[in-house]
Amino acid sequence: MESKDYLLMELKEIEDWEKDQKGLFIWEKIGRIPFKVLDKITPSFIQKKIGLLLDEIGSYIQNGGKYLTNEKTVLDIVQKLNPQLEIRTIEDLACIPIETMKLAGEDLKKNRSKLATLQGASTGFGGIFTLAVDIPVLLGLSLKTLQEIAMIHGYNPNETNERIFIVKCLQFASADIVGKEAILNELSSTYNQRESKEMVSQLQGWREVVYTYRDQFGWKKLLQMVPIAGMIFGAFTNRSMIQDIADTGMMLYRKRRILERLTVDCR
Repeated sequence: MESKDYLLMELKEIEDWEKDQKGLFIWEKIGRIPFKVLDKITPSFIQKKIGLLLDEIGSYIQNGGKYLTNEKTVLDIVQKLNPQLEIRTIEDLACIPIETMKLAGEDLKKNRSKLATLQGASTGFGGIFTLAVDIPVLLGLSLKTLQEIAMIHGYNPNETNERIFIVKCLQFASADIVGKEAILNELSSTYNQRESKEMVSQLQGWREVVYTYRDQFGWKKLLQMVPIAGMIFGAFTNRSMIQDIADTGMMLYRKRRILERLTVDCR
């Protein structure tokens, strides 16, 4: 297992990343304006479909629903990276080297980014109408990507508390400077292993996750509203968004695992 100095070095890298995430760009505020306009010109039947995301997130938190990912896929990815280890369950993944977790996470991010690129290009073809379809599809890919990252670090998304943490990761990736700082403070309860009920109460504004997630498309998705040309912008923006979400998941989950290893060794 890793030395204490190595774990502290990795922790320092994650904390530096957290500080960088607190930088606020004017585009984050301006980016919400196009979607306010989009709300007014989008047909009601598409608006209703987007509104279903609220129920989707609620269902995901409660039981995982259709978003639960395949455990075997993740186990196979890690096993190929570390063939000398015997990995059969998510619990086994909790004790693999941090470096293996990083490599597996990067491999996963690469694969999911390619998928997001193809999806963004296909939904960008039809402009504003297929853009509305792109939102729930990208949400599903984001949740599954974060679940797989959770498993790579030895955490089971079948547990309700883990699904709450995953939604928090999604919220963090979409938040502005104030939101990011607040979420990091909230997640400290998880790092400190306090009662899980705290995480539930902290998610009282979970509906805002969807609104923020949708609004932050803003300027990133503005040019995707143009039919045909939207293919290029859709491919680029979806790729960058999944990469951001994957980076967030890897950093926050790695931090949890490192802090646990600094206090309790795997036996």
